[in-house]
Formats: sequence, C-alpha cells, structure tokens
Amino acid sequence: MKKLFTLLVAGLLTTASFAQKFGYVNSQELLTSLPEIKAADIELEALQTQYLAKGQSMVKEFEEGYKAYMEEANKGLISKVQMQKKEEELTAKQKTLQGYEQEVQQKLTLKREELYKPILDKVTKTIKDYGKDNGYTFIFDTSAGMLLYAVEAEDLMTQIKAKLVPATAPAGK
Repeated sequence: MKKLFTLLVAGLLTTASFAQKFGYVNSQELLTSLPEIKAADIELEALQTQYLAKGQSMVKEFEEGYKAYMEEANKGLISKVQMQKKEEELTAKQKTLQGYEQEVQQKLTLKREELYKPILDKVTKTIKDYGKDNGYTFIFDTSAGMLLYAVEAEDLMTQIKAKLVPATAPAGK
C-alpha cells in the first residue's frame, strides 16, 4: 500500500511538472493602444497629406490642359498634327500621374515599415520575455484567430501593456 501511495504521489508530481501554461493577447488591440503607434500613424498621415496635395495639383494641371485642348479642338483652332501632339502630351502626363500614384504607394509602404518595425520588434520581444519570465508554454494572438478554445488561458493584455506603456507618475512628483 505504501508503495502504491508513493507511486501515485510521484505520478501526480510528474504530471504537475509537465503542466503547460497558456495565455493570450490581442495584438491589434495592444498595438492600437501604444503611443508609438499613434505617433507613427500621425507621421504617416502627414506624409500622405503632403503627397496627396502634390497629386491633386498634378491632376488639376492635367485637367486644365485637357480642357484647353478640347476647346481648341472643338473650335477647329488647331490642326490634326497639333491635335496629335497635344494628345501625346496629355497621354504622357496621364502616365506621369499613374507613375506618381504608384511611387506614393511604395513610399508610404516603406515609411510604414520603417516606423512600425521597431515598435513591432519591441512588442514581440516584450511578449516573449513575459512568456519566459512567467512560465508560459504558449501565448496566443486572438486577433489572428489563433485561439480556438482555452479553459485555463489568461488574458495578458494588461500585463504586456504595462510593460510597454509604463504608468505615468502622479502630478506633483
């Protein structure tokens, strides 16, 4: 009987030592709450506004050129050769506009990556460190649909956020 009890206790201790600890965090919610992300978004928005203003100016110039061409053509003020030349110029301007639009998209994408990468690296490191320091086997990202069912999981949003965004000191200290 004593042997059976010893084996049972040893079995329970072995099972307990293999227990896995699971947690989850919503990375989208976490990221949108970070001041660094908000600052990056403001910078991206300002850059986008700058590019948009230039693009609108280019479109306005194109439209004015097209309108002038149509008036001259409808009134018969230009020859067929001149019409062809104007159409080629307008087509070139249209291609320039399309190229500018693609260039802007590429520049915005690169800037977004440049601004977000250090933030994402910091969040990833913080989550990994938190998991290691607190004995988690897995931490799931619920925003990516990775958590299907969990009984003993913990929401780590508050703890991870506290490590990324330290509480501000009370006024007067």
